[in-house]
Amino acid sequence: MTKTTGTTTGTEGTPAVQVENVYKIFGRRSGEAARKLKAGASRADVASLGTAAVIDASFEVAKGEIFVVMGLSGSGKSTLIRMLNGLWKPTSGTVRLGGQDINAVGAKKLRDIRQKSVSMVFQHFALLPHRTVLDNAAYPLEIQGVDKASRLERARTALDLVGLTDWADKLPSQLSGGMRQRVGLARALAADTDVLLMDEAFSALDPLIRREMQEQLVELQSKLGKTIIFITHDLNEAMFLGDRIAVMRDGRIVQIGSSEEILSDPANDYVAQFVADVDRTRVLTASSLMHRPRAVVPMSAGPRGASRTMREAQVSAAYVVDRSRTLRGVVYDAEVVDALRAGVTSLEGLVRDDLTAVTEDTSLAEVFAPAAESPLPVPVTDAAGRLVGVIPRVVLLEAMVPQHLEETTDETSTQDSADDDTVASAAVEQAPTSAGAADAVAAEPVPADPSEQTTGEHP
Repeated sequence: MTKTTGTTTGTEGTPAVQVENVYKIFGRRSGEAARKLKAGASRADVASLGTAAVIDASFEVAKGEIFVVMGLSGSGKSTLIRMLNGLWKPTSGTVRLGGQDINAVGAKKLRDIRQKSVSMVFQHFALLPHRTVLDNAAYPLEIQGVDKASRLERARTALDLVGLTDWADKLPSQLSGGMRQRVGLARALAADTDVLLMDEAFSALDPLIRREMQEQLVELQSKLGKTIIFITHDLNEAMFLGDRIAVMRDGRIVQIGSSEEILSDPANDYVAQFVADVDRTRVLTASSLMHRPRAVVPMSAGPRGASRTMREAQVSAAYVVDRSRTLRGVVYDAEVVDALRAGVTSLEGLVRDDLTAVTEDTSLAEVFAPAAESPLPVPVTDAAGRLVGVIPRVVLLEAMVPQHLEETTDETSTQDSADDDTVASAAVEQAPTSAGAADAVAAEPVPADPSEQTTGEHP
């Protein structure tokens, strides 16, 4: 059963691509095989009738989204992408580009769609060896009937985007593998289609060149906002590129979601094993692990308000925010008490700003350094610098444990789990005065709306 998580990103309105209950069976009795699959038969059950390459695939891709289809060899991903531009017709189901059913149009209209609405970058470049780099990039426009001056100008612009301006007059044989793949990408960009299909486009490249191409694709996407459907068998590539990822197995899509969702909440054991070796620090972000701070006080609260908040929350430090909830720093209980004895009525001069905040989209790999340098949980801020959560060190370390190991631990553990608030309180009581602020976090997750956070009161 497909597990779909996450929301479609991109421009509101009609999706760029819609796939609804698509089946593709190769064989003379494909229709019969499709009917049996719909009735609950397995891929093996219909093997005598035909090869079921894609089974009941459904998803939508928003305009401007990078949607990655990932799976091992034989999972059906390459068959799927060839149905998205009409190269193969589904045995059953519907494929729409920009709301138009591409299997319901005539041959002439389908050719027009391929030329103007969808372009493809192949794994093995597919360049014309007798044409220059510039002419290869301009070739789709030549097919469209664009005049020579215009198509060469657009091709030069595309070559500039992929860094090949100085190689325009060279032949493909004079280029490295990575450069030839850039020509293929430039050719697709020159066509200026709405949808860009990439079938294992970087898999033939050396690792360093491959990473460079991945980074360049992300950079180009940020500039051009193309809709990209990327096919790969490489999990790390999928995690790096995809806004959302569809995981395929034996012709079926078993899960759709963001890289974080798939890594943190795999749909089944197959997906869990698939992602077991992923570098979680490069995929998970601060927003997925942050907790609500246990003590937050406004600057206007003064030492007395800060003291009361820390006492009620049973912590020894509090984060300080201004009226707009922008993080100003942190105050410690000992210094606040000294200020009260001295008759000080303002937090000015007591707030320490020597803590390093991270943003919600900061990868966990970048959170370790500030976590190691401070006894406090790492504060997380939004784009406006407002405090939206904190990441305690223990939560950061727990995130490094793969989920299947966590589940094994849960099943074999003989100890009763303690209440989070009790544990937090005990930790505060045992901690030194200043370092005890590291426990200034709550057990509950941060609310979706940062305005739900309270200031000056126990969260």
